[in-house]
Amino acid sequence: MKRFKTLTLLLLVVAGNTAAHDAATHGDASAPQARVTENMTRLLADYPGKEILTITVDYPPGAVDPVHRHDAHAIVYVLEGSIVMGVNGQKEQVLKPGDTFYEGPDDIHTVGRNASKTLPARFVVFLLKSQNTPVLTPVN
Repeated sequence: MKRFKTLTLLLLVVAGNTAAHDAATHGDASAPQARVTENMTRLLADYPGKEILTITVDYPPGAVDPVHRHDAHAIVYVLEGSIVMGVNGQKEQVLKPGDTFYEGPDDIHTVGRNASKTLPARFVVFLLKSQNTPVLTPVN
């Protein structure tokens, strides 16, 4: 229960984080690319070898992510705009500000895109992952 409360508190802190954006990209070459900013990385003393990583993703209008996985527990919290998310062939979900989405370490993120062709979208991702592993791995 203590661990759940700690993770919940961290998620709430992350949800309010609107750090400035640095350029980092991933996505389909034919679509506008997302801009990813790393907000925070923290080692977890209670979970040796694990870390928390938070990123902010800015989707310009029409942005699309490639199919990928995170090899982590990932929680998305939408700050602005609308995004479409889906994993492992499950039904796509349209998320708006305040909505959340979960990806497990075994999930393949098959759908990730801005729902709008004219408005930007922005969201925070909270990842619980193994230390020194990539944020995402493309899946062909």
